[in-house]
Amino acid sequence: MLRVIGAGFPRTGTSSMKAALERLGLGPCYHMFEVLTNPDHVDRWLPLASGGPVDWETVLDGYRSTMDWPASHFWREQAAAYPDAKVVLTVRDPHRWYRSMTELIANGPGRELPADLPEPAVTVFRSMERLGPVMEHIVGSTFGAGYSLRTGLPDEDTAVAAFHRHVAEVKESLPAERLLVFDVREGWAPLCDFLEVPVPEGEPFPHLNDSEAMKKNLGRLVSGEGFISPFSPS
Repeated sequence: MLRVIGAGFPRTGTSSMKAALERLGLGPCYHMFEVLTNPDHVDRWLPLASGGPVDWETVLDGYRSTMDWPASHFWREQAAAYPDAKVVLTVRDPHRWYRSMTELIANGPGRELPADLPEPAVTVFRSMERLGPVMEHIVGSTFGAGYSLRTGLPDEDTAVAAFHRHVAEVKESLPAERLLVFDVREGWAPLCDFLEVPVPEGEPFPHLNDSEAMKKNLGRLVSGEGFISPFSPS
């Protein structure tokens, strides 16, 4: 049963939040990393590209929380399917978010790949290609028709306006007692208070560098090595 629904955009501390929720006993947490490391999960998400009916028990089978795209784009549907789940909207400075998203696309969908990719990398990139219709639906819905991961983000003003629009929409759609608007720099206290769980004593809140983790993992893949988990605090 889903307990926590992530509603924030990628690059708003979603890796840190995955690590935090799992430390608080609210995992496993569904994150894009789950798709990258479980290629068969793509089939769970493909129906969402066409707007068809979705069985969330199947899509999120085995998970107690969500963060990051593709899951967080469908926060509204999950909130309806799991009325007792709480929603966490992760936020950050939108201009810094834009720069981080641009870097993500340059190192991910926009990365130039060698022709002789090793098999582990072929498997991962093939699964991401299969997820393409879902991601195109998400990007188009977020930024407007004509935008896609292949063509890159819109200009900064347009993207930042979409960020603000998303935050306002989530706030307006949910009762205050069900929603936490959260910047991971705030640490454990507001998150634990909202989720009604104890603060881990003597443990710093996990602050994981999403961009660096992505760069390292893609570099490892291209060179023939496997993924390493970015969800251990450094």
